[in-house]
Amino acid sequence: MDLLWALLTLPYAPVRGLTAVVGVIAREAESRQRNPVNVRRELEELDAAVMAGELSDEERDRAEQRVLDRLTGGAGRAERSRPARRGPARQEGVRHDRRRPGPAA
Repeated sequence: MDLLWALLTLPYAPVRGLTAVVGVIAREAESRQRNPVNVRRELEELDAAVMAGELSDEERDRAEQRVLDRLTGGAGRAERSRPARRGPARQEGVRHDRRRPGPAA
């Protein structure tokens, strides 16, 4: 049965091989993107570009955020795009923060 299956699926062998090669390339590219040495090098290049006047501080911040999002899987981007929660209307003189009250001074 295995020999028959191999003969029947022989025309698809290049597709299976290509799929395996693409998988290996994708894993290697992702490991290079998440490599701390490469991330540090990119951040240092951004700082050097700011010192040389090639980038503004805002552009550097955006590029730095993209690098860090890539490193963390994009968690920072999702948090920024989430709309602010609206709570109940605040009343005058009522403490609304969640910190524990400290000792009275």
